[in-house]
Amino acid sequence: MFFFSCEKEEQETTTGNTQELPAAAVHALQTEADIDVLLNEIGDDRVVLLGEATHGTSEFYTWRAAISRRLIEEKGFSIIAVEGDWTDAYTLNNHISSNSNAATAEEALLQGFDRWPTWMWANEEIADLAEWLQAYNAGRAAEAQVGFYGLDVYGMWESLDEVTEYLENTDPAAAQTAREAISCFAPYNQNENAYSSATRASSENCADELAALLEAVQNRVAAASPRDEAAFNALQNAMVAVNAERYYRAAAVSSAQSWNIRDEHMMGTIDRLLEQHGPDAKIIVWEHNTHVGDARATTMADNGMVNVGQLTREEYGEEEVYIVGFGTYSGTVMAAQSWGSATQVMNVPEAQSGSWEWMLHRHGPSDKIILLDELRRQQLFMQRIGHRAIGVTYNPGDETGNYVPSVLPERYNAFIFIDQTEALHPLQ
Repeated sequence: MFFFSCEKEEQETTTGNTQELPAAAVHALQTEADIDVLLNEIGDDRVVLLGEATHGTSEFYTWRAAISRRLIEEKGFSIIAVEGDWTDAYTLNNHISSNSNAATAEEALLQGFDRWPTWMWANEEIADLAEWLQAYNAGRAAEAQVGFYGLDVYGMWESLDEVTEYLENTDPAAAQTAREAISCFAPYNQNENAYSSATRASSENCADELAALLEAVQNRVAAASPRDEAAFNALQNAMVAVNAERYYRAAAVSSAQSWNIRDEHMMGTIDRLLEQHGPDAKIIVWEHNTHVGDARATTMADNGMVNVGQLTREEYGEEEVYIVGFGTYSGTVMAAQSWGSATQVMNVPEAQSGSWEWMLHRHGPSDKIILLDELRRQQLFMQRIGHRAIGVTYNPGDETGNYVPSVLPERYNAFIFIDQTEALHPLQ
């Protein structure tokens, strides 16, 4: 599996200034009641993006869960969409809708998220949220239940299997297009690296077979009843297959192009989820800061890259989108030294001097919500300043490339800062 991360950026601007944050911007974060100020700011927004500075910090997950529960109960949000694969997350979606043979959320998570990096979603923090979601959905009509979905473009092989099964059950003649697509990929033995390398060395690829498959699925979905969940699931799996093939082919030649394909796919999934759930649907998105924080406020834009934060603001309007970034000064994190290697708890060193995290650490209280509109009035806070980003692979001994120069008040609407954090708790 390929993983491109824009988290490897050179820090462009830092500041040693210790100017005080505006008092109106800073709100202590100790209990769930302290989220009130955030919910008031979100108001009637339709799209709420919740970030994370790492893929392995417990507090980022628990506070996102707390915010999500409040948004569901008090503001009618009905979709949680995460930076995970569609087929993997759909296993958990079936569990919380009581349409699963998994006895517990832990079992559903381990069944679904069984490929590296498993800890991102198969963890105790998500299991707790899943049990709450299942209890919330119990007794509610299908259209009133909350769904849990994956936004990412990975999982091409699993999605092809799902589409094949759907067509074999609903349109056996059209299922031939799925078998032809699978046959095209057969020489690569479900190895994305092999496919990517082969397309770089030759003009041959499987794009035409996948385009034919998508057309067959779209025709079948058009004949299905409105909001048919099985048809929607098949369409999304077909889109995953099409865009995954584009992603892997682009990754061989351009990291920026493959990044854009990935985030545009995630944006398309958000659009389809909102359409599927009806005109009044509201969505909560959980992704890394590098996906939810508006790319135009970072050096990502200089490299021709877009992300979900930028795309949602452009499509739905800034008045309908609320973005919350997350960060920490130091602590521990769940990560790996290299792609596919053993997971371990690593120390997160104190943030570099002059970074956003360093600046926020110097201003009490230690854990806080910062409303970023209040910072726009002071030029100091409208500079590109290094903002730490840690991915699934991490080397605490070399953080030089882990700071994305960012204008924080333009990147997010609010920022949750947890001074000392601890690692996620993976399921065994």
